[in-house]
Amino acid sequence: MKTVRFNKQALAVVAACFIFLLCIVSYFSTTSSEAHNTVVVGDRPRGGGRLAVRDVANRHIAEQKEPEIARVIHSKSVGEVERVVSQEKIEKLRPARVDPKPQVEKVEEKTSTEETGVGEAPIQSSEGLEKLIGKIHYEDKDEENGVYLIVLNLSERFEISDLRRQKVKEMMIHAWQGYKNYSWGANELKPVAKTPNSQNIFGGSQMPATIVDAADTLYIMDLKEQYKEARDYIEKNFSMAKSTSTLSVFETTIRFLGGLLSLYALTQEPFYIEKAREVGEALLPAFNTPSGIPKSNLDVASKHASNYGWANGGQSILSEVGSLHLEFLYLSRIAQAPIFEKKVKKVRDALEKAEKPNGLYSNYISPDTGRFTGSHMSLGALGDSFYEYLIKSYVQSNYTDRQAKNMYWDVSDAIQKHMIKVSKQSKLTYTVELNNMQPQHKMGHLACFVPGMFALQAINEDTEEEKSRIMTLAEELAKTCHESYIRTETHIGPEMFYFNDNDEATSKHSENGYIQRPEVIEGWFYLWRLTGKTMYRDWVWDAVQAVEKYCRVDSGFTGLQNVYNPKSVSFIQSFLYQISFFQGRDDVMQSFFLAEFLKYAYLTFADDSLISLEKWVFNTEAHPVPILSH
Repeated sequence: MKTVRFNKQALAVVAACFIFLLCIVSYFSTTSSEAHNTVVVGDRPRGGGRLAVRDVANRHIAEQKEPEIARVIHSKSVGEVERVVSQEKIEKLRPARVDPKPQVEKVEEKTSTEETGVGEAPIQSSEGLEKLIGKIHYEDKDEENGVYLIVLNLSERFEISDLRRQKVKEMMIHAWQGYKNYSWGANELKPVAKTPNSQNIFGGSQMPATIVDAADTLYIMDLKEQYKEARDYIEKNFSMAKSTSTLSVFETTIRFLGGLLSLYALTQEPFYIEKAREVGEALLPAFNTPSGIPKSNLDVASKHASNYGWANGGQSILSEVGSLHLEFLYLSRIAQAPIFEKKVKKVRDALEKAEKPNGLYSNYISPDTGRFTGSHMSLGALGDSFYEYLIKSYVQSNYTDRQAKNMYWDVSDAIQKHMIKVSKQSKLTYTVELNNMQPQHKMGHLACFVPGMFALQAINEDTEEEKSRIMTLAEELAKTCHESYIRTETHIGPEMFYFNDNDEATSKHSENGYIQRPEVIEGWFYLWRLTGKTMYRDWVWDAVQAVEKYCRVDSGFTGLQNVYNPKSVSFIQSFLYQISFFQGRDDVMQSFFLAEFLKYAYLTFADDSLISLEKWVFNTEAHPVPILSH
């Protein structure tokens, strides 16, 4: 039999560890007692006298209470920033929003021009959030979910919107840095492969779509260093001479021309006018048709214009020809060149004159005759931004463009009569596509701009009854778009969603990818600004967190192959690469992710005076241009 001998040194170490653990348990017991009845906003286990307020429908109840302390939740997967509100403290930090255009309490002094409302002290990394708040110490952590809870001792009171805004800014920095590191001067970035991404619509691989598209977002976010990088590149290197192949007239107008016009409007630097005029003049040959309706594609060098063969046998597309007006009109004014306004006015006249069955516009129109062809009608792809530009042209003109107003209100009535339906299962309001006036019960992600469009209509209605009715319609459609998001595993909506026996605001079998489209965020942004309902801010934040969780990679953000199964990959990807390389991503960071998604998200959490809707109108790429004074 062996004799058991004890090592005295080992016993001493064990005893010391045991005493240390007792101290730790005692400390956290005291902390837990002091925090009793605290409502935690974020991913937290239920129990222990705490209520996890994660559900959007219940979150506003928690936010009515005001905090004694705030907690920032740093999630490894989401990077979410939330706060804790104490049930014991009822002191109000700010009054409830009651008027539709209130001022949000300012916590940072604005440093830029009063006219644009642009400027704030930039926080250029996630570490900057900690500098903003103050000293921290770890209180607790949730090992399973990878969530660390940090207690912050505040010397000042900050609103949750400030923290959320800074998170969106950090995402913008991350996206910009990835593009700069691996794709500078090219169209876009493949953030997984870390190589440039080229698309035929841009007219060649050296057309810097991301730089021009993102520059005004950088300026609005007051990211001075990054904005200067974009500004200097545009001034020294941007030229339409770099367009060496066929480009899209529409995409070049909304991204390049729109971006340059916005930059001039924000900065008043004259060289932006010169660059914008260069783009506008390069596009003029596309308008050389018998009707004045431009063609879709243009080879800048040869000045040869063409249409897509798939577009109903080579017709022009409604959303493209109808989404040039904001840019060409403003270019005419600042460049003192009437030719641009003349071109789009002729397009508008042709569209007004053309015969429209049931008051609706077909998606295709002949550039030769100026007549609509085919019978397909949509508020999504092929139609969408035409309708948006009608009401926005009315706003841009300072409410003097009667033609735009009449055309919009007439077609709005027709849309409400023929293209708005309510689902049988959940009573969700949605838009349909029409083919020979027969409804196709599907709604595209692109069509989720419609809530913003109807919200703009509502505030411009003449009677209170119509204001209320149209705003209700806008909000019901926004709710449907939200349902398309929260009914997926990722909480990101699919490219198309259906209403039938198998689907209810879902797309379980096809068209269920995500290519970073911003239209849902855009609609919620407008509704937040125009109704003041915090629910829309919460929806935007939930979407931001979902994109951060599922789309962020080392060098930027990607789209998803399937929002219902985020790790699925396409056959081509699985054949060419190891599955783990993509993990369900499409490996493209669209220029409009920086131009639109992040801009609208940022502005949702900013003061209403920052790019005020009373002074600015957004083009369909989220580039703001000013409402004209005359």
